[in-house]
Amino acid sequence: MIIPTDLNAISLERNETMTKRAHAEPLLLENFDLLDVEAGALTKGCALLIEEGRIRSVAKGSIAGGTGKARRLDLKDRVLMPGLIDCHVHILQSIFPESADFLPSFLTAAAVARLGEMLDRGFTTVRDAGGADAGHRQAVERGIVRGPRLFVAGRALSQTGGHGDARSSADLLEPCGCSALLKGGIGRIVNGVPEVLHAARDEIRLGADQIKIMAGGGVGSPHGFLEYDQFTNEEIAAIVDEARRARKYVMAHVYSAEGTKRLVRLGVRTIEHGNLVDDEAVRMMKESGAYLVANLIVYEVIAKFGREHGFPEAGLARLQTILDAGTRSIELADHYGVKIGYGSDLVKAPEYQSDEFLVRGRVQKPIDVIRSATLVGADIVGRAGQLGVLKEGAVADLLALDGNPLEDLSLLTGQGAHMALIVKDGRIEKWTGAG
Repeated sequence: MIIPTDLNAISLERNETMTKRAHAEPLLLENFDLLDVEAGALTKGCALLIEEGRIRSVAKGSIAGGTGKARRLDLKDRVLMPGLIDCHVHILQSIFPESADFLPSFLTAAAVARLGEMLDRGFTTVRDAGGADAGHRQAVERGIVRGPRLFVAGRALSQTGGHGDARSSADLLEPCGCSALLKGGIGRIVNGVPEVLHAARDEIRLGADQIKIMAGGGVGSPHGFLEYDQFTNEEIAAIVDEARRARKYVMAHVYSAEGTKRLVRLGVRTIEHGNLVDDEAVRMMKESGAYLVANLIVYEVIAKFGREHGFPEAGLARLQTILDAGTRSIELADHYGVKIGYGSDLVKAPEYQSDEFLVRGRVQKPIDVIRSATLVGADIVGRAGQLGVLKEGAVADLLALDGNPLEDLSLLTGQGAHMALIVKDGRIEKWTGAG
């Protein structure tokens, strides 16, 4: 099955006219080096005008006329680049054992702090991969909560005994119905075509931007194994068709090569993790237009801190398989031309979110890692040409760095320490310069 890659063509882009915030004051940014992520090059001595949350003009040198009311910021030869996009986050602390003791109100309060921290790291857009719902998204859009633009999956769909089933192997209680909340509220257990259709339709009704399915075993599963293909072909095909007809798409948790091939054949659009893919799986992804959303930093963090954070012992035993695979999936995807999205997947220790740049940088050129977190991310969320670029008409999400990230990816780490300016939707979220 060929997966549609131009989501704007199928009207996936969310209508954001519901946002109630007034536009920020016009901004005129001057005296900076522009990072063109498409060309992979810097242009020195540029200026950029922002009006009503959009980039109105970009020029080498200065911008003349129509800038009298704009606030002027001298960036002093810093590098200006698009805001970052993380396509696999979990803003709710929801899949570790102690989360079962937290009410949704507590988890949401914790998520508010997490969202602000993500924005301070330069992430102006994130895609939640299970747990966050339309209410979280709306709170950010309306300015109630400070954070990145959110694309949400609602509750992930899992089969009984699947990666999203948080019950232990000794738990005899049966969830009541397909809408049963799992521990921490990250997912729902569904079985059979009627139930998966009901669940997909319900998540769409509740405002999900995409549907998340747990289609294979996981490192964090309390039971099962990585190569366990979950859901039947008929169940997955039904979910994909429902999402397609609603002008949405399916993202799928999977590790194995065979599981990836099956999902791609059935029309799944983004492969989450995919650490154990092989040449055939990656070739099929390229042919179908599927994306790989890799997340490697999470495994290094789990290896270092997992036991003290209560990570399941069975999961720690499976972890070595993923660590042994290392960056192989990234190398294969690059070789065959599959688009790779940036993902961190850090439920615990979210402060390591930006270190994914350093892990990717072991095998990719800096510009390719940056494109993963800008251009490719914008493609994935259906906002190509609007996010992830600095050009006329694009949304004014941007960062000014104290150095050149094409030479040093660590400038994108350090909790935003190297970011003098962060702008989202034309609003200054951080400015450490004068003026």
